[in-house]
Amino acid sequence: MQRFNQKIRLRHFHAIAAVAQQKSISAAAKTLSISQPALSKTLAELKQLCGYDIIIRQGQGVILTHEAQQLLPHALQILNTLQHATDSLFALETSPVQVIRLAALTTVAMGILPRIIDAFHHRNPNVQLQVSTLHNNVLLASLRAREYDLGIGRLAEKTFMDGLEYELLFTEKIKLVVNPAHPLLKGNVSLAAAMNWPVVISPEGTAPWRIAQRILESQDCRLPETRIETSSTSLARQLALHYNYVWFVPSGAVREDLVHQALSPLPLVFTDPGETVGIITPTDALFNTTIERLRATIKEQSQTLNENTFL
Repeated sequence: MQRFNQKIRLRHFHAIAAVAQQKSISAAAKTLSISQPALSKTLAELKQLCGYDIIIRQGQGVILTHEAQQLLPHALQILNTLQHATDSLFALETSPVQVIRLAALTTVAMGILPRIIDAFHHRNPNVQLQVSTLHNNVLLASLRAREYDLGIGRLAEKTFMDGLEYELLFTEKIKLVVNPAHPLLKGNVSLAAAMNWPVVISPEGTAPWRIAQRILESQDCRLPETRIETSSTSLARQLALHYNYVWFVPSGAVREDLVHQALSPLPLVFTDPGETVGIITPTDALFNTTIERLRATIKEQSQTLNENTFL
């Protein structure tokens, strides 16, 4: 242990962090602006210091070994602490504020995104976040065009994910919600009975639509022809909150409304697995400690959401 403490250097932590993100020696070396032999030498030094392998080959790339994955959070924490110290030391300088561009699903913006932003800004007061809420197909295209540094979106077909990396955060399921005074809550309710009321839902082709259709088909039900289709979650929320509309909505988007009982879920149980939401980044994105801190904050807040029964 003493030898490890005496010999370990920041380059070792930068190396393991870059390899974990890029999953490639050549790409990791490029992000660190060093040669591949130099990175390989640093990883070999780290292996000798730790006493176990750091990477293993997987396909055409590399991944961290199980033991190295245990070291990774500590490495990131040390790099983050160093960055915080640097920010504090040079806070009075007139250098421009770092700007991070984040794209997120509209339903994520209604749910977990405010908590992510607040937690990140509390720890990183000198970073400017530019946030856009987009539909998934636009979000993926914008990330491929490098218009954003990082996104929170859904896994799509392979052709739409070319040039992008995806890391699972959580699975989002659909709930049917109404205002607490809705007549449907006063007796036994079925999906068929709910479809006799005005319905508001995301447009055809969206994830909420796909999940809703699977649920309806499994119970031999159909959406009413007079439904309201809208991509505006704020409009849908107002229709459910102040009028007797039944809203098909991803559970995360109404988490706060359910916690504070502004809206109520219909007591219906569905077996549909829902659809996944994750962190999406351009494959060739350069390593950036601030973006990695944002990634860590997103994962931390998503873990809290995963532990909540509303998902």
